[in-house]
Amino acid sequence: MQAYKIFLNAVFVIFISNFLGGCASILTDDTTHINIGTTHGKKIPVKIDGVKHIVPAMVRVKKNGENKIILTSKNSGCAKRTIVKRKIEGAFWANIISGGSFGSSTDMATDKMWTYDNPVTISCSSEEK
Repeated sequence: MQAYKIFLNAVFVIFISNFLGGCASILTDDTTHINIGTTHGKKIPVKIDGVKHIVPAMVRVKKNGENKIILTSKNSGCAKRTIVKRKIEGAFWANIISGGSFGSSTDMATDKMWTYDNPVTISCSSEEK
């Protein structure tokens, strides 16, 4: 009888650990910051997800599971498009290792499992056009 109680307690602890296991949705935000610079070091206007920014700067973007595209103006002297690749947030892997299957599925559904390359440098010519 004592062994049965120990077994039930162990099953209960494992169940609760998996159910309440941490997840990136709790540990991370739905936005992230990307440090964006330029090769010539000058300030330029850019658009990311339709939002205007001036870089070099630390830019806040919403996590959505898609690569980010940095758009510059034609006369900036910089690459018209710079791709910022998505990658999986470290907290997501820690969650899977700790046994949080509930939490990892939540991360997938909320897009909080994603982050982006950081820092990012926009390629620019040394002379302004």
